[in-house]
Amino acid sequence: MKNLIVGQSGGPTAVINSSLFGVIKEGLQHKDKIDHVYGMINGIEGFLKDHYMDLETDVSQEALQSLRITPGAFLGSCRYKLPEDLEDPVYPELFKKFKALKIGYFFYIGGNDSMDTVSKLSRYAAKHKSTIRILGIPKTIDNDLVHTDHTPGFGSAAKYVASSVCEIGIDASVYDTKSVTIVEIMGRHAGWLTAAGVLARKFEEDNPVLIYLPEVSFDQNLFLEQIKKALEKKNNLVVCISEGIHDKDGKFICEYASEVGTDNFGHKMLTGSGKYLENLVKEHLGVKVRSVELNVNQRCSTFTQSLTDAREAATAGSYAVTAALDGETGKMIAFNRSAGTPYDISCGLVDVNEVCNKEKTVPLEWIINDGTDISTDFINYALPLIQGNSAIPMKNGLPNYAYRK
Repeated sequence: MKNLIVGQSGGPTAVINSSLFGVIKEGLQHKDKIDHVYGMINGIEGFLKDHYMDLETDVSQEALQSLRITPGAFLGSCRYKLPEDLEDPVYPELFKKFKALKIGYFFYIGGNDSMDTVSKLSRYAAKHKSTIRILGIPKTIDNDLVHTDHTPGFGSAAKYVASSVCEIGIDASVYDTKSVTIVEIMGRHAGWLTAAGVLARKFEEDNPVLIYLPEVSFDQNLFLEQIKKALEKKNNLVVCISEGIHDKDGKFICEYASEVGTDNFGHKMLTGSGKYLENLVKEHLGVKVRSVELNVNQRCSTFTQSLTDAREAATAGSYAVTAALDGETGKMIAFNRSAGTPYDISCGLVDVNEVCNKEKTVPLEWIINDGTDISTDFINYALPLIQGNSAIPMKNGLPNYAYRK
């Protein structure tokens, strides 16, 4: 009998706990092979400090069921980068801890950097003839993991973005005066989430009128001309931009306002693009303008959780457990979409080394009108992912989420 351990890493999503639910539920159904189901507190970083919990005895059945609609990362997350050198002392230390807990199955739920962790651990295990089976379960609102049709978390975030942009557009149209509302949306190098703003349109020429993704270089002077021209046809403009839009030299637009710091992985911490463009429009065009940063809500709101997204996330977690029991390791769970309609996906496996440290961006042919709009190809791709609404249990008028004390 061996034990299972699972962790969560990187930025949370509205369905990362659905994947955790899938792992726990499937793990507990194989008591003939899996003795204990453990959870790492704050990912691999917390596990190095011996922070973990027994997910069978320490989580009630009510809390387990509530995981499916609970935002954030129930186990806590981290942004811990394992050393590139597999000879670093941290690796034998980790595997010594795995051995002490009789771990036979390791699962990490996360995005690109988390898949890098899965890659390093699985390569170390192979090099040292460890029998631990190590798999990655995808998660990211950015939808930028390669070799999978989409990622759990994207559908719910896209639904939140589209709903918010729709509401902002309705609010902006209240007054019959010229105005511009700039909506800043998450997305460093991949504009999938910002592209979801197009789903808010209810008719031709509806808001958002302009959409700017980081896949296309951003020209500030051209932007002002495009705003000016759009205002000739429509009084109230909503403009969607990715936080990572940049000029032709690769300089992020937010860097024009101030210097930006970096995180543990060396990624620039982007914020302020919308505010910078707000001031730019105000200075040059003299119209009423405001910027709205959707910020953390786009990744954590479960009131707009996509039922399709939640179900697929749980399926990915469950599939990972059965794959590990079948002997798979060093892989990431991937979604494969069937051709044609109706929408249908199946789970598969891809080599995690072919996933980590790569980014899937929005196809350039889906970005139209000189980089200011999104084609129907994206709409057809994204619409199935935002379908359905999860039933959220309420208590005293508020969501009854699962909490780890």
